[in-house]
Amino acid sequence: MVNTGDTAWILTSAALVLLMTPGLALFYGGMVRAKSVLNMMMMSFGAMALISVIWVLYGYSLAFGNDVGAGLLGSPTEFLGLNGLMEDLTSADGGLPTMAFVGFQAVFAIITVALISGAIADRAKFGAWMVFAGIWATVVYFPIAHWVFDFDADGHVGGWIANDLMAIDFAGGTAVHINAGAAALALALVLGKRRGFGREAMRPHNLPLVMLGAGLLWFGWFGFNSGSALAANNTAAVVWVNTLVATGAAVLGWLATEKLRDGHATSLGGASGVVAGLVAITPSCSSVSPIGAIIIGLVAGAVCALAVGLKYRLGYDDSLDVVGVHLVGGLWGTIAVGFLATAQAPAGVDGLFYGGGVDQLWRQVVGALVVLVVSFVATWIIGTIIQKTMGFRLPEEDEITGIDTVVHAESGYDFASLGSSGSTASPTGQSRAEAQDPVRRDTARNTEGVRA
Repeated sequence: MVNTGDTAWILTSAALVLLMTPGLALFYGGMVRAKSVLNMMMMSFGAMALISVIWVLYGYSLAFGNDVGAGLLGSPTEFLGLNGLMEDLTSADGGLPTMAFVGFQAVFAIITVALISGAIADRAKFGAWMVFAGIWATVVYFPIAHWVFDFDADGHVGGWIANDLMAIDFAGGTAVHINAGAAALALALVLGKRRGFGREAMRPHNLPLVMLGAGLLWFGWFGFNSGSALAANNTAAVVWVNTLVATGAAVLGWLATEKLRDGHATSLGGASGVVAGLVAITPSCSSVSPIGAIIIGLVAGAVCALAVGLKYRLGYDDSLDVVGVHLVGGLWGTIAVGFLATAQAPAGVDGLFYGGGVDQLWRQVVGALVVLVVSFVATWIIGTIIQKTMGFRLPEEDEITGIDTVVHAESGYDFASLGSSGSTASPTGQSRAEAQDPVRRDTARNTEGVRA
């Protein structure tokens, strides 16, 4: 018999997570220059369209089919086209319809792919991006989702991280954020720097869009994390509270870091702190106390605020700081389980600081590093093949003209109607904007490490 309460919660959570991708489109869209806003948002919407289809065709089977070898991959043919799942239940004694779980996991696949797009803003061909999205989901995301999310049950054999390594990743710190962050770094290296990177101002063109997107992400993330309990129960409630408080703490951590370093706390920093906190609490939300969640959030806000400046020091162009927020935040949140987990939380595991020794810590580190390396290497290979065949990067003259006009034959704004008042520049006093403006970087003290 179907548990209707749990089913309603999971379907609602799936809808919340689906909303996160349009939220991400707004968040990313506001951060690019005006001539790229439509393309940036289209990359998220393109991922929604493509991944929805291939998830049903074969993605679910690769991720959640019965394991076909060493916990690395689900059977690619077991659930082709979701065959046989329309009347199936996850439990014979009450539970979720399998299709509810299928839908919930589908939206995780969608947003993971969409996250990567922020690293290659302004310079990637839309067609090449769509080809990459389909290949990457198939070769990288679906197998890694099997490793992390597919648990052994009732004769079903799942993935190695979940069942053999037993690393805790409640809602996707490895499979989603470390995976997407490592892929973003690889793809940024394959495509190279934007024209004018480090010389020209590349300020966010619309901060209200950024803040609206961050708000939608925070809202939808309660479905992302609490929905991963797969029931309307105490675990979902604990996770909800931990998600709320960690995110709030991360905002405070990011703003305090900006204030101490740059003399001003910014709206862009606040929005970025929201995402940093959400990323960090995702793997750990079922295993830490609310106090532990506050610690994770504060550290994530401060560390990610500092990490986003690495691209200037190391010379890679991760346009919208997917590496600094998702890779760094995901690593911290995943490894923090090994330190801050408490057996009083639903996961029932003690970390180092609660007397559990290093047993859980080493598991967390191994899981995080394996996903990072596999995702980076596989993405670099996929991106390089696409670049050398159909071409991934936009021609220089098209990049100068603007990707919206060249690729989509549209413009996000009708500047002619604005007259002399039209401007694509952001107001002054925004630290991430300063980090992208070489003139202001040279004249403002201690701004090199501020998120661009």
